[in-house]
Parts: sequence; C-alpha cells; structure tokens
Amino acid sequence: MQDPPQFYNAHIFVCTNRRPDGHKRGSCAASGSEDLRDYMKSRAKELAIPNIRVNMAGCLERCEFGPAMVIYPEGVWYRPQSRADIDEILDVHVQKGGRVERLMLTEKDRV
Repeated sequence: MQDPPQFYNAHIFVCTNRRPDGHKRGSCAASGSEDLRDYMKSRAKELAIPNIRVNMAGCLERCEFGPAMVIYPEGVWYRPQSRADIDEILDVHVQKGGRVERLMLTEKDRV
C-alpha cells in the first residue's frame, strides 16, 4: 500500500512547553516561543503560504537550545530567537526549500 498524499507541504511544531522559573533545563516558553509561534502563524497567513500548518507542541526535548521548532516532512530543527529569524525560516525554508543553517539544531545539539 502506498502512503496517502501529505496533508500539508509544511507542518511546523513550535515547542511551547513551560517549566517553573529557574528550572535547570529551562523551557522554550520562557525563551519566548509562544510569541514566536503566534507570529509565525499570523505571518504565514499574511504571506498566503499554501498548505502550511503551524502548531504548538509540548516538550520537544531540546529545552537547553530553545526556543525549539521542527518542520516536517523534512524533520529539520531550528532555534529561532526573533521575529526576523521566523521571517527568514518562512522565506528560505518553507517558501524556497532551502535551509537557514545558522539557526539549525543538529546532531551536536543533543543532551
């Protein structure tokens, strides 16, 4: 049996997990992920990017590097720090199919 067609061209999960202040691992929400997720969702709509879904996610286990997000179907992980980073990810990765290497979380970013 063949897999069904993908539902979205890009399905983006942004960690919005929040741990107590002062937790040794930190949390993505404490690093501003909620605002970045809201901005990404509204910006994608403004840009009229087709077949995209931006979701909040629970802990993605990259708290120390947060805020963390992952884009499927490629499974590419990023750590955006600002709205400008979100704009770059939407432009370079989602719309043009490239990668924003300076923001990528890679195998070296494992705990």
